[in-house]
Amino acid sequence: MKILFIKNKNFDENLNNFLAHRKKKIQFNAAPVIKVIKDVKKNGDKALLKYEKKYNKNQSLIPSKNKISKAISSLDIKIKKSIDLAYKRILKFHNLQKSKNISYVDNFQNKIEYKYLPISSVGVYVPGSKISYPSTLLMNAIPAIVAGVKRIVLINPAHEGKINAAVLYAARKCNIKEIYSIGGPSAIAALAYGTKKIKKVDKIVGPGNAYVASAKKEVFGDVGVEGMTAGPSEITIVCDRFSNPEWIASDLIGQAEHDNLAQCILISKDKKMIEKVRLEILDQLKKIPRAATVKKSLKNNGLLIYINSHNKIAEVVNKISPEHLELNTKDYKKFIPKIKNAGSICLGKYAVMAMTDYNVGSNHVLPTNGSARYSSGMNVNEFYKRISYINLSKKGIESLGPSVITLANYEGLIGHALSVKKRIRRK
Repeated sequence: MKILFIKNKNFDENLNNFLAHRKKKIQFNAAPVIKVIKDVKKNGDKALLKYEKKYNKNQSLIPSKNKISKAISSLDIKIKKSIDLAYKRILKFHNLQKSKNISYVDNFQNKIEYKYLPISSVGVYVPGSKISYPSTLLMNAIPAIVAGVKRIVLINPAHEGKINAAVLYAARKCNIKEIYSIGGPSAIAALAYGTKKIKKVDKIVGPGNAYVASAKKEVFGDVGVEGMTAGPSEITIVCDRFSNPEWIASDLIGQAEHDNLAQCILISKDKKMIEKVRLEILDQLKKIPRAATVKKSLKNNGLLIYINSHNKIAEVVNKISPEHLELNTKDYKKFIPKIKNAGSICLGKYAVMAMTDYNVGSNHVLPTNGSARYSSGMNVNEFYKRISYINLSKKGIESLGPSVITLANYEGLIGHALSVKKRIRRK
């Protein structure tokens, strides 16, 4: 892993270059994705099946009810109970996020309301390969359920014709009945534009690889997508001399095993702790099944930073704007008011990021690639439309109208001014 010291010349420039280098890697040539989207728009289900056979060795777009039931019945009871617990806790926390409508009446008896209405239909993309992620379905579908979305569609590609039993069980928990075994840009196109077999949706959510992310950018405008950049994963850990180097190393490895492009950064005021963590990583790598991915991730996108000031640590964290932040320090409360940019923040030595990925109750779909500067993680608000309702009284338009006429005339919008003027009682 690369090492940066605060006293090094050009510290800030080197950090900026490190972050910019990864962003450049994530950028993607959209040309092949656009080609797939056009194909699906033109040829519909025929194109979908072609791409499924080619990339997933999958012969069917829609799994039968019998196949779904069979897969679910084969699932280990421990997995089912773990999904049950996660569902319960995520639902409970997200129920607290429900928004309240606003109703306001002014002194002229004008009534202004602001109402939250659920989006009608949502497609949830859950990546699939040899491994698939029931937790991802829960994190995306439950906020939609809480918001009141009536039609939730699951997209989860089969792998060599095999559908993932855990994802299907999570879908049953969420009462999702519309399930398609498709994936990649072609699946995103199907959700955005519809085919004979798949009715289009109003919004698409859920993580995916670079091709899926690129496809979502291309269809945005014709369909809604999340208001954030989600993926590849990131973690920044702040630790001190009281931290457990074995735990810290494990947390970094846990994030690095996601993807070759995962970003793992450690920041500390203690040089000895940084070295202990580095050695611990080398030792733990011998026991990790996905060691090759971890090594590549840490080598290319890992960073160890020594900083001797609380204020500078907070400044650097805000610059990184990480998806996950662990404040694994004895005095973590001192950092809380200073940290403004992060997807989620784990406080103290027991608050490990891996727990938040599953059943703590908070959402694990979070802004990455610096987008925590201006966006938030998945939440119930992602699935609401907000509409204003305005009812003006006669007294209201007569009292406020002259001021509107003045401003409209100033802006050269004479038609605006006249439409108000015609409603005001002539004196």
